[in-house]
Amino acid sequence: MAGKRKGPPNGTRKAGSAASDISGEDRHLWDHVRRQADPLLGRDRLRSKVDDLREEAARQAPVPQPAKPAPKAISARQARPATKPVAPRREPSPLQHGSRGDGLDRRKAERLKRGKLPIEATLDLHGLRQAEAHRRLGQFLAQCQDAGKRCVVVVTGKGLHKEEGGVLRTAVPRWLNEPGNRERVLSFDYTQPRHGGTGALYILLRRRR
Repeated sequence: MAGKRKGPPNGTRKAGSAASDISGEDRHLWDHVRRQADPLLGRDRLRSKVDDLREEAARQAPVPQPAKPAPKAISARQARPATKPVAPRREPSPLQHGSRGDGLDRRKAERLKRGKLPIEATLDLHGLRQAEAHRRLGQFLAQCQDAGKRCVVVVTGKGLHKEEGGVLRTAVPRWLNEPGNRERVLSFDYTQPRHGGTGALYILLRRRR
């Protein structure tokens, strides 16, 4: 009907009616809460959610470790081994009649030449073939040095009447300079006439190490 006044929609209540249902104490509490609360708009709610997610991700992310310093370059001096390299062994110089090896003083060499040193052993190669004489000479020198003997005599023969004697007279000084023998010999020289003259040799051996 056109003249009939419509009432308020269903579910709504007049402000005066709602206010009449709230006690004075509740109204005071509600007014206090309303003043303290800040309403969140749609954008504020989204920003708050993003901030929460960032904080959660930051808590779960691993703690970055400090970068290790790059290793320093090693200089050539530092790269050298702690132990010094062993120097190559120097070969002893060849000996001749009357020459002195390392470690032999002039006075002792002179006494050897004059036959003043005590003769401790003698080897007679006179009349032997070269192969046999060579073998016996090496054995003789090794045995004498092992026994601690220093001055020995080796008889070669002069070679005046027998060709083999002359060959040994030339070969024995060469054999004394061969490896093995040379390390044992300090000096050698022709003997005095009473010991065979140029047909024999005084040989001074090194002390055994």
